[in-house]
Amino acid sequence: MYPLLDSDTICAISTPTGVGGIAVIRVSGIDAVSIVDSIWHGRKLADVKSHTAHLGDIVDPDNSGEPLDTAVATVFRGPKSFTGEDVVEISVHGSQWIQRELVNLLIRQGCRMAQPGEFTRRAFANGRLDLAQAEAVADVIAASSRSAHRLAASQMRGDFSHRISGLRDKLIEIASLLELELDFSEEDVEFASRSQLRTLADTLLKEITRLASSFSTGAVLKDGVPVAIVGEPNAGKSTLLNALLHDNRAIVSDIPGTTRDTIEDTIEIDGVLYRFIDTAGIRQTDDSIENLGIERSYATISRARIVLWLITPDLSPTDYHTLKESITSHLPEDAKLITVLNKIDTLPDNELSSSGNGELSPLSKSDEDSIIIPISARNGKNLPTLMQILHSNSGAEETEGADLIVTNARHYEALIHARASLERVIFGIDTNLSGDFIAQDLRETIHHLSTITGTITTADLLQTIFQKFCIGK
Repeated sequence: MYPLLDSDTICAISTPTGVGGIAVIRVSGIDAVSIVDSIWHGRKLADVKSHTAHLGDIVDPDNSGEPLDTAVATVFRGPKSFTGEDVVEISVHGSQWIQRELVNLLIRQGCRMAQPGEFTRRAFANGRLDLAQAEAVADVIAASSRSAHRLAASQMRGDFSHRISGLRDKLIEIASLLELELDFSEEDVEFASRSQLRTLADTLLKEITRLASSFSTGAVLKDGVPVAIVGEPNAGKSTLLNALLHDNRAIVSDIPGTTRDTIEDTIEIDGVLYRFIDTAGIRQTDDSIENLGIERSYATISRARIVLWLITPDLSPTDYHTLKESITSHLPEDAKLITVLNKIDTLPDNELSSSGNGELSPLSKSDEDSIIIPISARNGKNLPTLMQILHSNSGAEETEGADLIVTNARHYEALIHARASLERVIFGIDTNLSGDFIAQDLRETIHHLSTITGTITTADLLQTIFQKFCIGK
């Protein structure tokens, strides 16, 4: 464990492990510039301006002056740097040997190897980032879709932190007035109007509830929307997976029960990452291995955000309702079920209705609550329509109109606790509870909101958060 404040100068490779065109080694600390200068042949870095880049050679002074590599050193003077300290970022060629040798050379000159997340922890300790922004750094780096990047970038800019700080400041103002009343309790003076406090508490409760409710959508968009592809054997699930991924990811066969385990892959569609999961065909069977696959199909349904239920034209109304009941019984409350009629290329055109929503008349009449989307996974017919329907059910459109979306489980937990204590505040006001009890619940609400931005922190919390980071962050 590292201490909260540390005067050591640290270094680490900040680019991903492996061979690339270039690699960046970051050095941060009070001696960052002088240590790099000791191995630098080029313009003296101690004399250059902040936020400037310079070409030179890396030279080991203990190895007869032979250059290790030609590099670019970019200097950032504290406090206007990522960490708030003096920082030098050295860009070298991407050879793993060069990277290792440069780090070893820096350590011999007085650096210490950075621990996981230490650069970001120093940025937090020096006031360059609050805790929510620091956590967003990792989310920005890990973002694998436009929607995930947009949410993480908003949090890293401080949009979420500013909203939380605004809520906290309002609560602190009211709590201060309530606590002032306690000092004058014998005079029976009311500094904080109970009606105004009730109105403010209602407003804050609605905002906290809205933020907490956004987590289910935010977490899904951050990690990828899980889409389960389910149905009877030979309904065309594997063909649809391959068509959506534009790749032969799953084995396609006319033999029922070919897929006996889940097959998963991801693709970005309209800026949203989807995790498509092909499942074993659902049917009654005595095959114990196949039954294990069917159990996994139901487990996948229970974790899905969207379920694509593939049916075929020869499915009878009785089997349709039996299958639907078995699927919906495992469907999460907030998940969407989309019924997809596959293999329409085997049907005469007059068997499909000409309505704009593309319903299949016979099956639609047997289940008025369902809209059945006709497609052909084999030849790609109506797949663009299916993708549009996926997007409209992913939750992405909700985030486009919302100013803030919660994506972090720790933030969600803090909001849930804050909501519970604020509800106790409202209950205390409505029941004319003593001001000291209301103030206590207000302080608890403030505490939970403060843990989000790090206004209130513990060493254990900081250690847990920053050790999730890679070393060079």
